Amino acid sequence: LQLGGTSIVRNAIKAGEIDIYPEYTGNAAFFHDQADRNIWKDADKAYQEAARLDKEAHNIVWLEPAEANNTWAMSVRGDLARENNLATLEDHANYINEGGAFKFAASAEFVESASALQAFQEAYGFKLESDQLLILSGGNTAATLRAAALNNNDVNGAMTYGTDGGLDALDLKVMEDTAGVQPVYQPAPIVRGEVLEAYPQIREVLTPIFESLDLETLQRLNGQVAVNGVPADTVARDYLDSLAQD
Repeated sequence: LQLGGTSIVRNAIKAGEIDIYPEYTGNAAFFHDQADRNIWKDADKAYQEAARLDKEAHNIVWLEPAEANNTWAMSVRGDLARENNLATLEDHANYINEGGAFKFAASAEFVESASALQAFQEAYGFKLESDQLLILSGGNTAATLRAAALNNNDVNGAMTYGTDGGLDALDLKVMEDTAGVQPVYQPAPIVRGEVLEAYPQIREVLTPIFESLDLETLQRLNGQVAVNGVPADTVARDYLDSLAQD
């Protein structure tokens, strides 16, 4: 059942029009008007707080989240990461500060926002000059990822979201935000409390599925849809079948 964006499905579950859907922990900050709290930058605390707030306000239960984070991120070409052992934003900052060649594709919002590139630079101690930036119109990460993958204008890094489908397909690696600069957006199933009480097996069914969905797995599955054009329901069904065979 495809209803539309976050606000539509959120209102639907609160009204009892749907019983369950996957939500991001970070969105709870906005649902409950608490976006200014640092708690949302800690994965475990954010999940616990989202679960508490929704249970108390709406009797909505958050089930086990996936070990993935779909927040704003910085990614680099896979060959650059492998050749220079880049895995975290600390590694990336050291590479830049030591004079490593780097050019980054991003939207104007990502570059100008105090909570995006500027926050990363401040936290990790690096600075990208204007000639190290390719600013693309809009906030479409498909365009930034493509620029890095094709090495357009010497671009070898891109603004992204953590589970973007193009990352795996285009061989780009997300630099881990170990300092917790960005709010955490872990996907988790949320279900109306009365429905879970009536059908407790929902938890037993969904927990192992979401436990299997790490960052790389979600990137790969999303890539099958976004890059290869496979219907989402086919990708989901094939993945569930593969879990059943393990």
